[in-house]
Amino acid sequence: MRLRARSCTRAVAALAAGGLLLTGCSAAEPVKSQERGSSGSRNVAPDAGGATADRAAGEGESNGAERTAPPADYLSTFALDVDTASYGFARRTIGSGRLPDPKTVRPEEFVNSFRQDYRSPAGNGFSVTADGARTSADGWSLMRVGLTTAAPAPDSVRKPAALTFVVDISGSMAEPGRLDLVRTSMELMTDRLRDDDSIALVTFSDKAKTRIPMTRLGGQRTRVREAISALRPDSSTNVEAGVTRGYDEAVKGLRAEATNRVVVLSDGLANSGDTSADGILERVAKARKDNGITLFGVGVGSDYGDQLMETLADRGDGHTTYVSDPEQARKVFCDDLPAQIDLRARDAKAQVAFDPRTVESFRLIGYENRRVADQDFRNDAVDGGEVGPGHSVTALYAVRTRPGAAGHVATATVRWLDPTTRAPHEESAAVEVAGLTARTWTEADARFQVTAVAAYFASALRERGGGWEPVPGALPLDGLADRASGVADMTRDTDVRALADTVRQAARLMG
Repeated sequence: MRLRARSCTRAVAALAAGGLLLTGCSAAEPVKSQERGSSGSRNVAPDAGGATADRAAGEGESNGAERTAPPADYLSTFALDVDTASYGFARRTIGSGRLPDPKTVRPEEFVNSFRQDYRSPAGNGFSVTADGARTSADGWSLMRVGLTTAAPAPDSVRKPAALTFVVDISGSMAEPGRLDLVRTSMELMTDRLRDDDSIALVTFSDKAKTRIPMTRLGGQRTRVREAISALRPDSSTNVEAGVTRGYDEAVKGLRAEATNRVVVLSDGLANSGDTSADGILERVAKARKDNGITLFGVGVGSDYGDQLMETLADRGDGHTTYVSDPEQARKVFCDDLPAQIDLRARDAKAQVAFDPRTVESFRLIGYENRRVADQDFRNDAVDGGEVGPGHSVTALYAVRTRPGAAGHVATATVRWLDPTTRAPHEESAAVEVAGLTARTWTEADARFQVTAVAAYFASALRERGGGWEPVPGALPLDGLADRASGVADMTRDTDVRALADTVRQAARLMG
C-alpha cells in the first residue's frame, strides 16, 4: 500500500535549523539522539500507555494541527546513500567461487542496486513512498521507505560537466579487469560527454602526474583518447598523491556554471603515502567544501579496497560503484551517465518517526556508517548524501507492531539542499498498520519482493562474520534463491535474474 506524499517544502527562513523534528508537516520540540549498535538500529519501545507520540495525518485527515514528537528511541535518522559497490563486488567475488568478506557487505547497497519504480516527483526534489509487507516471523513486517528524484533532463539541456579523472596506474592494476577496464570505461564516458563538457586527467602510482589539464572536449577528443590509450601500469599505489593532485587540478579548472566532480578509478589497494581515507580527504577538505567539488568512486579488481573507496566517496560528498566487465562499464558510463555526474540534491538526510502506540520495536537494515544524530536532521552544517537525477534510495526496516495495533505506524521525511541555491526542502509520507499486512512473497508487489530478496541475501552474507542479527523472516539461501527466481520471472528484469543466479551460487558455496 503506497501512501501519497505530503509536500513540506520550505525556505530556510521558515525553519529553525536546530533540532526540530518533522513528523508530518509541523515543527516539534527538539529530541535527543540515541546510541545505536553495530548490527543495525534496533529500538525497543517503552510501555505505550504513557508515551508521547506523533500521529501524523493520514490520507483522510485534513487538519494540520501541531503534533508532539515521539520519544527519541522512536526516531531513525540517516544520510542518503546511492552507493552500489558492495553488491557489485560481492557478485564478482561469488562468481569467482568465493564468498565475500562479511565486512564488505552493506545491505543498503544491495537493496539500492535494483530498480524500484517509485512514483517520480513533479519537480526537482524527491517523492517519498512508504509501504510494507508482513514476514513469516510473528509480529514482524518489513517497511520500505523509498525516495526518488525525477528522471534526468535530456542530455542537451543538462548543465555542463567539469570532470577530473584520477586514474590508478599502480602495479596491481595490471591484472586483467583492472586498468584495461578503466580505459574502456573512460573511453565510453568520453564518447558520451558533450563538446561543452571539460575533463582533466591525473594518474598516480608512487607519484601523481597531470596528463591533461582541464580541457573542453570540443575538438580535443582525439587527444583525450590517445592519452587514455597510453595508460600503462607502473609501481606502488599512492592514492593520497593522486587524490590531492586531482583536487588541485579540479580547483584550477573550476567552472562556476558546471557540475565539478573528481572521478577516482582504482582498485583501492593503497600501499604508500597516507593510506587512510580521512587523512587523504583532510588534505583536500578546503577545496572540496569551498568549491562544492564532489567525488565519484569507481572500483575495479578481484582484490578491492572496498573500505577505502567507500569512505572516500562518503566523506567526499559523492558515491561509489563497482564495475567488473565492459557491459557494466557501459551501463555506468553511458546509460546512467547523467545520474553519475549531475546533482539534484546536496546533504540529503532522511528521518523516520515511529509511533510507540502501534510499534513495539524496529530496526533499520544497514546504513551503519550513514547514521546521523536525530537532533542534526535539520542542521544543514552536518553532512548528508548527494543524489543525482533518476536515483532511488531505499531504506528497509524490520518493524514489530503491537498485538492488535491499528492506525499510524510511521512518518518518513527527507530533507535536502538545492545544489545551486542551498535552499532547504522537505517531503514526507506516512504508513499505517494496514499498509504492512500483505504477505511478502504472495501479496506484495514484485519490486517490494526484489527489495526483500536483496536484503535477506545481504543479511545471510553478513551473518557469517558474527555480530549481525538476521532480518526477521529470513529463508535459507536455497529457498531464497527459489523466491528470487520467481521474482525474476515476474519482473523480466535481467538485473533481478542475475541476482537470483548469484543467490543460488552463494547457496552452493555455503553448502
